[in-house]
Amino acid sequence: MTGKELVISVMNHEEVARPPWVPFAGVHAGKLKDYSAEEVLKDGDKLFESLMEVNKLYSPDGQPVLFDLQIEAEILGCELLWAENNPPSVASHPLANTEEIPTKEIVRTDGRIPMLLDVCKKMKKAVGNTTALYGLFCGPFTLASHLRGTQLFMDMIDAPEKMQAMMEYTTKISKNMIDFYLETGMDIIAPVDPLISQISPKHFEKYMAKPYSELFSYIREKGVYSSFFVCGNAYRNLEGMCKTKPDAISIDENIPMAKAKAITDQYNIAIGGNIPLSTTMLFGNQQDNMKVVVDMVDSLANTKNLIIAPGCDMPYDVPIENTIAVAETVKDLAKYRELVKNYAAADDSIEIDLPDYAGLAKPLVEAFTLDSVSCAACTYLWAVVKDAKEKYGEKIDIVERKYAYREGIARCRKLGVQQLPSLYINGELKYSSIIPSQAELFGEIEKAIKLIAER
Repeated sequence: MTGKELVISVMNHEEVARPPWVPFAGVHAGKLKDYSAEEVLKDGDKLFESLMEVNKLYSPDGQPVLFDLQIEAEILGCELLWAENNPPSVASHPLANTEEIPTKEIVRTDGRIPMLLDVCKKMKKAVGNTTALYGLFCGPFTLASHLRGTQLFMDMIDAPEKMQAMMEYTTKISKNMIDFYLETGMDIIAPVDPLISQISPKHFEKYMAKPYSELFSYIREKGVYSSFFVCGNAYRNLEGMCKTKPDAISIDENIPMAKAKAITDQYNIAIGGNIPLSTTMLFGNQQDNMKVVVDMVDSLANTKNLIIAPGCDMPYDVPIENTIAVAETVKDLAKYRELVKNYAAADDSIEIDLPDYAGLAKPLVEAFTLDSVSCAACTYLWAVVKDAKEKYGEKIDIVERKYAYREGIARCRKLGVQQLPSLYINGELKYSSIIPSQAELFGEIEKAIKLIAER
């Protein structure tokens, strides 16, 4: 059985000899050929060369062609901030100060779409018979946030009709992307919508259930498989996601696989994930990566409907040997289970001194993120914090604590941060894996200012 056949069998909910392996090597693919993130996301020849290296080194059963949630936003007027080792981030929001809902749709000659489609066709020809190819696009909610900015979270509460109209518009854009991928023969077409983890089940039902049900029905009617990619702690919305009827769901490390699979199994939906990106893939060693795969599989009641993958887009600097360790473990679980049965990870944490929260002269707002440059949900949490800084100026201090760095990991552990992104004020958790509105955050800051003044 080829890797592609293995992935398709899981999408068809059949029993297979082992779970398939799907590395989400987006900008990391460029690392393999010494190309920067910007080079690999703009130059089709370099992207194709890098993807072929992923296929050679990591022996994937399936792989995405492009992992860039800004390609549609760029076409629709968002300015991008490019980085050497991360996908670009959105730096401007063309609909932030207007009530207008656009009518422009994306055509195949726009922006970087021609490059993307050309690479998809080349990958299909080169490895499409043996590797299941994923066509990823920016999910409609995250795309709406790119266009509208943090104001979108106010719209959900104060302007429901505008929010509905915005979602209808971005769903049309999603269908544009689906059509383009269908032309190139992608096997699995998948919206990636990290901001789903940042809303309540009530708002998911009100604003997301219809668009996503429509998208997955549209993909199914075309005879192709679908997967619903989320990041962060989307557990509260997992059942709602299942009800939109994707063929698969992909989660990150914020949700234990056994806990998530107990829900997806009820709906007979495949589930992928959720190897930790920073602690294991980036900063761990080969044994850490072997063990996390073994432990994840052993935590499950069964391995039907399971796909093993990183929790999201792999960091650029993940060591090659760590990813190879995952690939080898997936393909011979019994052998590697024996190899790591007595392995215990070394404690390589660094010493961190927390602020004297009780003695602060003014409120300290700490945003604990994966990295606001590369994580969409983190981007918008940090944006709300920066809005607060603009309003309150020297009355408050703000800081971003990034989990993508060893110091950030150590700080999260010492403070007891459970979910990312999260927001703390004076060392007290205020928002866990949810983006507050400006009004909500400003209200909490006002309380903190008052408490300090009354000391």
